[in-house]
Amino acid sequence: MAGIRQFMEQQIPFNAFLGIEVVALESGSAALKLPFREQLIGDPVRPALHGGTLAMLADTAGGAAVFSAIQFGDTISTIDLRVDYLRPADLLDTVAEARVVRQGGRVAVARVELWQDCVDTHGASETQSAGVGDRRLVAEATAVYNIRRRKT
Repeated sequence: MAGIRQFMEQQIPFNAFLGIEVVALESGSAALKLPFREQLIGDPVRPALHGGTLAMLADTAGGAAVFSAIQFGDTISTIDLRVDYLRPADLLDTVAEARVVRQGGRVAVARVELWQDCVDTHGASETQSAGVGDRRLVAEATAVYNIRRRKT
């Protein structure tokens, strides 16, 4: 798993540019953190993160979960990604937690939840009813990936 972590954080230029961190990784599951930066704002009036930022993070986390479950040398590519935006994402770090829910010979499906800390504009934690503990669910996604088996 250490090799996958290094690959995700350092060898994929897009991930390295955005500062994506692997915070947890097991076979079939992954949690990635995207640190907040101003360039990710999509609505400066509200303000909120761009929805495409959340979709990208969901796809990347789902891909990491699937990648951790396949054999070394196999590759994956995204077939489909559906994102349900549950509330505006605040200008905070975002964590995506992904798990593989179905894996066949050529296709895998991952479910992803995107979370942020519950913080009001004054920095005080919101009530637990706003999320789970001190976190708020901002989006959910389902991603489908093609698995290309390494030729032996």
